[in-house]
Amino acid sequence: MYDFVVVGVGPPGARFARRAAEDGYDVLALEKGQIGEPLACSGHVSTDIWDFTGEGARESLFQNEIYGARFHVDGPESDAYPFYKQEVASNVVDRVGLDRHLADLAREAGADVREGHTVTDVTEHRDRVAVVANGPDGTLEFEAKMLAGCDGPRSRVRETLGLPEPEELLHGVLAFSEEKDHQDFVDVHLTAPTFFAWRIPRGDAGVEYGLAAPPGVEVTKHFEELIDGYEIDVSHRCSGAIPIGPPDRVTSRRAFLLGDAAAQTKPFTGGGILYGMTSADHAAREIDPDRPTTLAAYEHAWREDLTREQTLGHLLRRAYSLPAPVQHVGLGALSGEIGVHMDRPTSLVSPAHLRTMLSRLLS
Repeated sequence: MYDFVVVGVGPPGARFARRAAEDGYDVLALEKGQIGEPLACSGHVSTDIWDFTGEGARESLFQNEIYGARFHVDGPESDAYPFYKQEVASNVVDRVGLDRHLADLAREAGADVREGHTVTDVTEHRDRVAVVANGPDGTLEFEAKMLAGCDGPRSRVRETLGLPEPEELLHGVLAFSEEKDHQDFVDVHLTAPTFFAWRIPRGDAGVEYGLAAPPGVEVTKHFEELIDGYEIDVSHRCSGAIPIGPPDRVTSRRAFLLGDAAAQTKPFTGGGILYGMTSADHAAREIDPDRPTTLAAYEHAWREDLTREQTLGHLLRRAYSLPAPVQHVGLGALSGEIGVHMDRPTSLVSPAHLRTMLSRLLS
């Protein structure tokens, strides 16, 4: 009988497994394939990522520094509206390496992390949760006091337990080119219906191109137009679902969801690495496996932290669908130096950003 079984060892699952193990709990973490693969998420993150990593992580995972973004209403040849900071705004990291590093930290803390174990069934009982998984040695059954569902946007845990789904699932596509690029700006194109496309320089590791849009949109067609506009060849294509809008409930009797499974993502970018790991920290602080009632404290804690950010993020996303002439006017009026944090839309009204805007007006 484990205290926790964690299903899915991406950043949120690995973070929770580490924190729970550090608190002295017996933790089993199961990943269906190899940790970090297949890649289905961008490696562009805020510098806060290093608060969640271990010694030497930056030296091995860092790829590039980013100071800002150039926004385009149309394709690569269209006018660019730069938004930037004087200090480093974000980093580009080795995304596969990040997952593996975080899983190693969980192992070092005492969690039993196993790859190649696909969870096929979950059953909640009054006093425990039973988990069935197919592994290298056949079908195995595990029992735990609590279950953490960290198994992505199409979560089997969420489906099996009948928990509500996210408000929507976007379809995202990624591809990479090999040319070295140490530019310190990303490019954002407001060409994909209701969302956007992007270009991220990764230093010596090449360049990442991506696009996301709702179901029904010809994502592949729009993506081909993007890379044709840049006149490059790409390889290593991958795709995945991006959950937007958390459901009203992410807990059941003895289980809880984390990360993409709970749609703990940024509505205006789809990114969820930091939000998911932040929520994992809330779960580790609040949940006692011997007291199922503490699941309510987790629900309250993560929503108290992120709901305002997600609500404002939804409002920002609406600007992606404004008529092109309005986008040109708005971007032209607002572009320049900013003081915002890429993970916290509420920083739009922070003293740092307001001071920056005031200094621009007075200059």
